[in-house]
Amino acid sequence: MPLSDSKFTLDTSGVAGFFGGDEAVSAMATVHIYQGRKWLGWYNSPGSYLIAKRYGQLANSRLWDGLFPGVNTDPATLFELDGWKGPKFKGVESGSIIPETGHLAALMAKECQTQQGIDVPGRRTQPVGVTIVDLHYIPEATMTPKQLKKYTSALALIPMSVSIGTCIACGIFRDWYSFSMILLGIIASGISCFVIGSGKFTFFHPTPSPGAPRGDGLLLADNNVIVLLGEEGAVNSITRGKFSLYFGSEPEYRNIGLCSLILTTQFVAQLLLIPQGTLFGQIMFVASLAVSWAYNSWLSSLDKEEVQRRLLLDVVLKRPLLTKYMLGTRTTMAVFVLLALNPSHPAKILDDILPNDTKVWKRWKSIVLSRLQSGEKMHFESADWDDGSFNGNESTLLKTLLGDAQAAYDGYSNHLKSH
Repeated sequence: MPLSDSKFTLDTSGVAGFFGGDEAVSAMATVHIYQGRKWLGWYNSPGSYLIAKRYGQLANSRLWDGLFPGVNTDPATLFELDGWKGPKFKGVESGSIIPETGHLAALMAKECQTQQGIDVPGRRTQPVGVTIVDLHYIPEATMTPKQLKKYTSALALIPMSVSIGTCIACGIFRDWYSFSMILLGIIASGISCFVIGSGKFTFFHPTPSPGAPRGDGLLLADNNVIVLLGEEGAVNSITRGKFSLYFGSEPEYRNIGLCSLILTTQFVAQLLLIPQGTLFGQIMFVASLAVSWAYNSWLSSLDKEEVQRRLLLDVVLKRPLLTKYMLGTRTTMAVFVLLALNPSHPAKILDDILPNDTKVWKRWKSIVLSRLQSGEKMHFESADWDDGSFNGNESTLLKTLLGDAQAAYDGYSNHLKSH
């Protein structure tokens, strides 16, 4: 037996259930989005108690609530597939207003925020981004998004091999305490990963009423306006759609409660029995935990938000065309948005974006709306701002605002040429 003469012992029992717990919980949250991930949990994972405490809250009965106290929540929220608050939405044809959209609209806003914008020449005071999203595909009302492929499968072989190897080594040298605790950790983690990963990951959105108008509208995020163009079924995939997880054991989730109980039992058993093992067995136990922790840390470092954005845009919406522009003023932004939307009632949209109602602003709005409705170019001459009805300062302001409108028109014309 290696190290049999050593009087030194490792007190690993106190940290076995807590060490690496946050990483283990975060790693478990990837089980529904990566292909084959639910089959790859067969390693002695640290943090068993924290995993049990976190996911045991799904189990919904007096027994489970007593064992795992906390607020019962739905699986999608617990696994961070739902729960975010998105920006306000305004439908320009349907007239629908959603003061606070949900998780998928928040993902779309984040995606648009990360896009590199094309600068539109013109005056600059408070730059605003405008992202035009052309939604060409209407998803099914309920669908199961295809899980993403990643090299998690190959890397999972490392902690699995180490855990099995250390377990065998303990058996060869007859340290049955360490052998049984590593084996229990492998079984508990593998069963939990499989059961929790058996939830069916789905996307759903409302089916529009027959004859519903187009869903074109605006998501009004901070310093970034998102123009959604498409049929109602495509747009409401973002504004009203949701990711969800369905388990066959709903609503009590008994199987998840049992897994949490197994993980808690693992923690208690390791607390009591690992100190009874030899120094060699304790080193093998710690080695298996360390490698598993490193793998969990890598899984938890993956950008889950980015993964969800890819699922939404690439899998659900079939890669809509996103084009972002940076406009120098809110006036330029307002005209650019109207040109992109081409709404039936532009005056109402313009008043919503720019509620200013002074004499100069009213005149500017009437000129812009007249050009929009007639389809004329927004190239202006001195007669448009200097007709004798305004003083010098007012004429200068009107000239400046009309210059913003012209910059928006030229910028949108370039957009049409490139698409």
